[in-house]
Amino acid sequence: MATFDLPEPPTQATIAHARAQLDSLNQSANTLEARILDARDALARLVDERQAAIRELEREFAAAEDRLAHTRAYVAPIRRLPHELLRQIFTFSFEDCAWSAWVLSAVCSLWRKVVLAMPTLWSKIRLVTTQASSAETIRLWLERSGRTVPLDIEIILKSPSMHAGVADSLSRRRYLSVPHAAGDPWVAGGWTTPPPLVQTAGAGGTAVHLQIGGAHPTMHVVPVQAVVANDGMGAAPPSPPHTHEWEMPPQLGTERTPASQQRLRKNMHWGHIAFYYLVEQMHRWERFVFRFDKQFASIGALKSVEGDAPLLREFEISCTDPAFYGDWKWLPSAPVNAHFDIGSLNTLTLQHVPFKWSSPMLRNLRHLQLRSLPTVNIALDRILHIVAANPQLETLSLHFTSPNQPVLPLSAVTLGELKSLNLGGHYLLSNLLDSLLLPALDTLILDIEARDPIEDTVSQLLARSSNPPLTRLSLSYGANAGPHAGFYWGSGAGVASWHFLTELDHLAALHVGSAPLEPLITALSAPDDDNGQDRWICPRLVKLAMRGCHAHGDGVAKLVQMVEARNPDAGMGALGGGGGGGGGPGGGGGAGLGLFGGMAMTPARLRHLELYDCTALGPDVTKWLKTRIEEVVCTEPSFERYAVGRLVVIH
Repeated sequence: MATFDLPEPPTQATIAHARAQLDSLNQSANTLEARILDARDALARLVDERQAAIRELEREFAAAEDRLAHTRAYVAPIRRLPHELLRQIFTFSFEDCAWSAWVLSAVCSLWRKVVLAMPTLWSKIRLVTTQASSAETIRLWLERSGRTVPLDIEIILKSPSMHAGVADSLSRRRYLSVPHAAGDPWVAGGWTTPPPLVQTAGAGGTAVHLQIGGAHPTMHVVPVQAVVANDGMGAAPPSPPHTHEWEMPPQLGTERTPASQQRLRKNMHWGHIAFYYLVEQMHRWERFVFRFDKQFASIGALKSVEGDAPLLREFEISCTDPAFYGDWKWLPSAPVNAHFDIGSLNTLTLQHVPFKWSSPMLRNLRHLQLRSLPTVNIALDRILHIVAANPQLETLSLHFTSPNQPVLPLSAVTLGELKSLNLGGHYLLSNLLDSLLLPALDTLILDIEARDPIEDTVSQLLARSSNPPLTRLSLSYGANAGPHAGFYWGSGAGVASWHFLTELDHLAALHVGSAPLEPLITALSAPDDDNGQDRWICPRLVKLAMRGCHAHGDGVAKLVQMVEARNPDAGMGALGGGGGGGGGPGGGGGAGLGLFGGMAMTPARLRHLELYDCTALGPDVTKWLKTRIEEVVCTEPSFERYAVGRLVVIH
């Protein structure tokens, strides 16, 4: 701070002198302040000018970069590719991935124009959605598919509450080996119960993959809010927001309405909006598949599925959980004298939805799968009428839980082209089996309640059908089999003797549920005096699956002996064969191998063995089985795990 030459203490003279200097000092301070402000203004103007110049340079630089990018893109080799070849490449991509149009249209403006000008790329709808999602995705997909291109539609409506239950049920089961692949044709052949949803993660949203048996065992997964791929093609743009005239109006008084009520009001209209768009294009349907896990608020929208569909070849409406429905006036429930143009239909699947046995839709089919509602009571002769109305069937799957006794006598029905038969539900369906002649039968799946032994019914069917070369047989392996099967009379396989397997020399896969383990294993073992067999049973058997077949006593030992007989160790077999005349254990083994070699037909080696909730094998037996069989899948019985847990708690 500057010092001033003012005497102390002040006097009258110095005070008068200081007051005289105040005016000049104020004027000097004001002048300096003005100069500072002028300098600051000049600096601000200079900064503004420089910043404006920098911004202008940045705009010019961005424009130059854009021109550079466009020029590089223009001279790129892909730009010289004719549009005809580009369309062909897009077509190949579409054949591999049904929803590739979403990805391709997001690459660049040129590709977007090309893709939007190709309605075929939008003709396959693959959508996994929820009621809370926008139905406008369906409208956009249909609009881009044009007006004349046939449509292939697969839509899965999922409920979020399903995920936790599925994940929890899977976590409670400990697998000792990796299960079989999802694409196994035996599994995809059409079991009676729709398989569960499996949650998967995808970029831009959660997707759900659902495996469905039938002609199309797998499908692509497309989250409704973002089309997501797992094959490296990238993510597609999000679905459009609610901007269409069909959008629900905003709710009034949102702050007073609970969140659950808001979601309910929003979800109750999804089906009506979606099926309004879909039914409008019914004349273009070539394949229509709609699956849902439980009854939803707008399920009544399915009643609008009615009208001509001249291109329709496959139609499926499937629900996982049964529910109560009234009398629907829709295509599967059309009266017998109704006239609809559905002459191209050859594949029909209806699961847990209403239908009438006399509907014109249930005629002249090649693939038919019906699973009735528990509240539907159809007479057995009318079920047989459904079968007789489709003489060219190749695959047939029927599941009726509460049929009535026949009103009219059952007459014989011949299905000369039927290769796969799946019957499940009430025990009366065994009478239906007694009326069929199936000379081309290849796969037989029976999941019928067991009151009488089923082996006589199977033997009589094969005898009437001139002993077709049956390669796959399943007995009570479906929904009724499991760890708790056997507590009720209707849950077992219903087999009193496995002697009928001697007639199945072509059998390659055998699935059995809820039957005693020892008799089956003994029947499949090497022929000897103990089991009363003079030759191998099922010599071509390569896959054996058992579910809920509990073992008693020496069941595990007999299983090992059966595998040892059918899958002998190569080195030990050669050694034993050379020592057929030896004594003791070695000599016995040689004699056994000599007996096998002398048989008319040497059995094929087992390649796949499954044991679900049958018996606790132990790590040593499991390890040994894996040395003899290529694929071994087994789970511990639930009741045994529970018993072990009880023992641990007590101690």
